[in-house]
Amino acid sequence: ARYIDVSATVGGRGLNSIIGDIEGSIQEMEFPLEFRAEVLGEAAEKAAAKNRVIGFAIAAAIGIFLLMQASFRSWGLALITFLTLPMALVGGVLMAAAYNDWISMASLMGFLTVYTIAARNSVVLIKHYHHIEEHEKESFGPEVVLRGTRERFAPIVTTAVTAIVALLPFMFLGQIAGNEIVHSMSFIIFGGLITSTLFSLFGVPAVYMLFGASREADLEVYPVAVVDEEVIYVGK
Repeated sequence: ARYIDVSATVGGRGLNSIIGDIEGSIQEMEFPLEFRAEVLGEAAEKAAAKNRVIGFAIAAAIGIFLLMQASFRSWGLALITFLTLPMALVGGVLMAAAYNDWISMASLMGFLTVYTIAARNSVVLIKHYHHIEEHEKESFGPEVVLRGTRERFAPIVTTAVTAIVALLPFMFLGQIAGNEIVHSMSFIIFGGLITSTLFSLFGVPAVYMLFGASREADLEVYPVAVVDEEVIYVGK
């Protein structure tokens, strides 16, 4: 097909906002039969890369949910924890709003990083609650949750502080050529780490107190057979 390239140099505004204006104008135009206009070049490459990242993020989220279910041994607790995890992204969302960087490679990678850290903290906490209940024979209740949270407080906070310290050079020196993506992503991860740490220390214990009790029903045992006068039990 014959074609004509129309190119322009972008200045004074972000590429995404300019491409949005161009695509909006193209949709309002009427072309003769068999004629069309397409936005190519760097904009098309960024759009394709963004779609790939979104696809990988969806696959990662599904994998995280399945790993939670395998770890918690409860579909309900895994689902509730998975659905409340986005609350940990509030800090990253505020940073993205401040920089007007909602849907870009940097923001998507930043949100995915914060989400996985929040998921890891949730698994560590809830598994520790389970350990206290099963191996130390503590009954489900506020005492288990308070004790488990205190014992995992230091690792969770240390992880967040270490990551924030590592991000500071990119936040303040990220305008150097070649670091633009890392600079934007570092602010989103910084804000997300603060809220994800707070969510891990306060939100996860609250979720477990509300929905963790249902797991006890899954751990009940019932006599199913008698062999040589010995009763054999099986979990529900």
